[in-house]
Amino acid sequence: MRKPSHSVAPAASPTTEAASSMGRRAVLAAAAGAGAAALGVTATAAQARPATGRPTGRPVSVTVTGRPAAEAERLRLAQALRGSEFQPTGLYVPAGTPLSLTVQPQDGLVPTLWIGAWDYYGEVTEPRGYALTAGANTVTDPHGGPVYLTLTGDGERAGVLFRSGAVRMPVFTLGRTGEADYQHQLDTLTASPWVELHAPHTIMTLTREGALLYRDEDHAALLRLVETIVDSHARISGLDGSKPVHSRKAGPYHFTEVSKVPTGVGAYATHGYNGFPRAYLDRATTVEGLRTRGWGLYHELGHLHQQMAYKPGGLTEVTVNIYSLAAQRTLQQPSNLLTVDPATGLTVFQSSRAKFGTPGLTYEKSFGAYEKLVPLRQLELAFGEDFWPRLHKLVREENPQSDYTEDAKRYRALATYSSRIAGYDLTDFFVNTWAFPIDATGRAELAALNLHQPPVDPSTLSD
Repeated sequence: MRKPSHSVAPAASPTTEAASSMGRRAVLAAAAGAGAAALGVTATAAQARPATGRPTGRPVSVTVTGRPAAEAERLRLAQALRGSEFQPTGLYVPAGTPLSLTVQPQDGLVPTLWIGAWDYYGEVTEPRGYALTAGANTVTDPHGGPVYLTLTGDGERAGVLFRSGAVRMPVFTLGRTGEADYQHQLDTLTASPWVELHAPHTIMTLTREGALLYRDEDHAALLRLVETIVDSHARISGLDGSKPVHSRKAGPYHFTEVSKVPTGVGAYATHGYNGFPRAYLDRATTVEGLRTRGWGLYHELGHLHQQMAYKPGGLTEVTVNIYSLAAQRTLQQPSNLLTVDPATGLTVFQSSRAKFGTPGLTYEKSFGAYEKLVPLRQLELAFGEDFWPRLHKLVREENPQSDYTEDAKRYRALATYSSRIAGYDLTDFFVNTWAFPIDATGRAELAALNLHQPPVDPSTLSD
């Protein structure tokens, strides 16, 4: 796969604390959840349970379902980043090991095979793709890794029989795997250095060492929590299925443990996945950590929902937190915007308000990271919690195009789309109060909407 064209977006703040040591394993009761079939790949149970983690030649049969390509979904959703299009198999192939498989294109389409893990800053940065043909295939990958399939289409099916060369990974699938079964897999399927957690909208790929650190978690509860966070992002994005264009992204989101990140980066997002170093797993893979300290995951997942039309470069790390705040509200957490700065005794609502009208005020340079988020929250407070869902939907329906270099155009789009959704002229809010860089063309576009002034000044509102 080609290297992502979008620069990696780091978390709002770096994470440096080490992961805690593994506690005593708890064997927990199985919990019911959504079916694994939503992941698109199903394996025959008898064939998918070899007694050992070593390659034994026992075949594993999977069925893969056609879905729209990730780039087609990015364009439909008017987003900046592509999501994942991988369908997991639960298999791992060692480096240099011939993987023998047979493809049965039931509806005429042939899938693509992918081997490897995502790791943008690592020695091997991305999975390798292999075109398959109907019938027998043998693939030898120099690096090895988890095995995935993609099938570009719309509901078509293809069967793939993995005859030899692969081993099972330990896999917990929400709604199908009991906790005791998963713990047994961790104890017995030791040939795979990778472990995965699966849910309808989630693939979480962990190193074996990373998974063992928090093996005593309730993994059904963890995956239900991740699904809740994904759902919060879908709801604030207006992905309600009211029209085909407003359906959720095809397939799950991919969260991957990565080998390294640059200094100052706690986690990141780029095309196809979110990357988390081991030091972040205490928040990504524990129920309490993710529920109470998971802003980094909420934030990085948000990057995979950002729409291009109103995301100038200066807002890449700002509009992303529309989704982070939505996750906080869903989880009934206090808002990060209400955190009191111990040095000033002020929240960012208060500190930003004190800057209004000061000489030389500019949105991009005068306000801090969380202060820049305040006006986006104020639009919700003024015009309803459905403000951003409605704006996302309008942008998807009109799908205006802009290049990454067209920052002025995207700032104009933020102001004009916001005014259209609010039903009021927000020139004063954007241009005069918050000093957004709305150029003369943008001010003329706002005036041409012929809207009245809002009955309440949004800039006076706070949580």
